[in-house]
Amino acid sequence: MKVALAQINTSMGAISENCARMDRFLREARSKGADLTIFPELAVIGYPPKDLLDQQGFMQRGQEALEKLASHHADQNFIVGGVEAKGQKGIGRFNSAFLISQGKILFSQPKQLLPTYDIFDEARYFDSGEESNVFSLGHLKVGLTICEDIWTDEEFLGKSLYQKRPIQSLNQQGADLFINLSASPFHLGKPETLFRLAQKTVSVTGKPFLLVNLVGGNDEILFHGGSFALDHRGKLLGRAKVFQEDLLVIDLDKSSGKIETWPEKEEVWNYQALAMGLHDYVKKTGFSKVLLGLSGGIDSSLVALLAAQALGPKNVMGVSMPSRYTSQESQEDAESQAKAMGIDFVTLPIEPMFRSFEESLEGVFKGFPRDVTEENIQARIRGNLLMALSNKFRALLLSTGNKSELAVGYCTQYGDLTGGLAVISDLPKQSVYRMARELNQKWNQAIPERVFVRPPTAELAPNQKDQDSLPPYDVLDMIVNAYIEDQQSIASMVQSGMDPHWVEKVVMMIDRNEFKRRQAPPGLRLTSKAFGIGRRMPVARGAL
Repeated sequence: MKVALAQINTSMGAISENCARMDRFLREARSKGADLTIFPELAVIGYPPKDLLDQQGFMQRGQEALEKLASHHADQNFIVGGVEAKGQKGIGRFNSAFLISQGKILFSQPKQLLPTYDIFDEARYFDSGEESNVFSLGHLKVGLTICEDIWTDEEFLGKSLYQKRPIQSLNQQGADLFINLSASPFHLGKPETLFRLAQKTVSVTGKPFLLVNLVGGNDEILFHGGSFALDHRGKLLGRAKVFQEDLLVIDLDKSSGKIETWPEKEEVWNYQALAMGLHDYVKKTGFSKVLLGLSGGIDSSLVALLAAQALGPKNVMGVSMPSRYTSQESQEDAESQAKAMGIDFVTLPIEPMFRSFEESLEGVFKGFPRDVTEENIQARIRGNLLMALSNKFRALLLSTGNKSELAVGYCTQYGDLTGGLAVISDLPKQSVYRMARELNQKWNQAIPERVFVRPPTAELAPNQKDQDSLPPYDVLDMIVNAYIEDQQSIASMVQSGMDPHWVEKVVMMIDRNEFKRRQAPPGLRLTSKAFGIGRRMPVARGAL
């Protein structure tokens, strides 16, 4: 039997587009002699569909589109994820996988394990399937699971979230082959973890295992693809690309298929993920061009590279907005990078507007010393200019703040937080430097070396440096990682050897700046705990 794993990039709610994409992949699978084609979880309606499921007629449109797709490919067998309306109890719908054959739905398997943690909220939208059943395809008995259904191995995971064991049930029913339809979100290390989990599953069942994973960016969530097939011993038979659509054809009888190379470096994993996520966010929101404030600093320099990588230089505009505090070096480096990359570049000095603000506020501010207020005015002037350009040229504005700064509030509301997408908001400052080094090689060192070695500064006050207000970035990043991703307490961080002064100060800054993050643009998720939908902290809260 030849099986095609159709790793496609679906969009939430784009039912017609998703089915048209599946139609193309089914035609390609047919041309390659596939006996069975498998699509990812909820491929018909896109994942995660969120409250689209509650809109009147949405599920019906999905069902009609699936039936139409089935009728157009009556000569093919395929498995696809969609929504199944079923029963009068509970919510009344399931996240299901459908077996299509002879132009009809012959079998459906509801998802049994519904994740409700981190970015997931599936119990809000679906009922849990009550049981797993094998189905026959040719001479094989097939066990069908959906994403979370395989995340039950307590020995592998170190914990158990569920009582049900779908794989165990299907194995007891004599399944000869296991198939998993996934929409498994990316974070660094997740692809390897998913692969090892599948190998552990094979070691228990002794049966071949096929997994097809969604690829693409849907809002903040990124999906890496990386679909794969294992034989009954856990040997890799085939592996698809990451961060790209792919059709992986596996000949189960000959135990053969292509094996794509995956990245080895952390920086490559992350920049490929961000480039894909940026591209998809821009395209799926109806834009074709982007712009950003290009300051001559490392953060905006990296975002410019990522934008050019994702969309092409001709679709990117960099904007320099110098003030009295902007160094000549910063202006030169921004212009030099833009020229080397071939992106549009505009200079809009903000000094006249800044002076106007100062004059307008002079009377009411009389007797008060200059402080962060005047710094923020400059950032907000820049935000207004960038939004004007965004409106006029219909270009999505990219925010350039990193995770370290967003964590502690080293950013200005309605200033540098302005934008439609925060591209590197889940990338700590030290990782920004490493990724910029890596990606800069692909762009013939477009970022000047001076950007890497000059001390980071917001240039909103005379001789300002980031370290005037923040700990060294290696210290800051360590604390942010421990508090946000590992969810450690102040006591445990201090006990591990971190500086008590900086731990207490940074944690206080993180907690007090939740209100800023609540109003920040959505960001692309790279780590196991990003700011946004996966971290739901109150704004009005007591101190720890």
